[in-house]
Amino acid sequence: MAREINGRPIIETPDGPKLTPCAPGSVLERLGDKWTILVISLLSLSPDIPMRFSAIRRGIPDISQRMLTLTLRNLERDGLVNRYYYPELPPRVEYQLTERGHSMLKPLAGFTDWIRDTWQDIETSRKAFDEAAEKKTTLSR
Repeated sequence: MAREINGRPIIETPDGPKLTPCAPGSVLERLGDKWTILVISLLSLSPDIPMRFSAIRRGIPDISQRMLTLTLRNLERDGLVNRYYYPELPPRVEYQLTERGHSMLKPLAGFTDWIRDTWQDIETSRKAFDEAAEKKTTLSR
């Protein structure tokens, strides 16, 4: 029986175990991006009502207009978001999660719950690591 970790098959080699790709790196990179997570999370708040671009931008204060445009375009390309364009003056554009986008919410909740529960411990570990590294640098001078 082949070994797996997180659904990813492991190849046993003379040099040790090697992970096989379970998805293209571009998909993993996109779905783990902080802007993707924030946009998906915000759109999930109104699952039956599309959100206007401006409402999404207001809901994520630190995102630039360009980054939001790129993120939404990529999510639409990946089939996670539907874009609705209304040729009015001024034009109106709205976005809504697709069924695939909704399917991401449960795994995303588990991930964000873990982050919420451990981020302070991670910050403490980073601080201790950085202080130890600084101490080593100072002693080696």
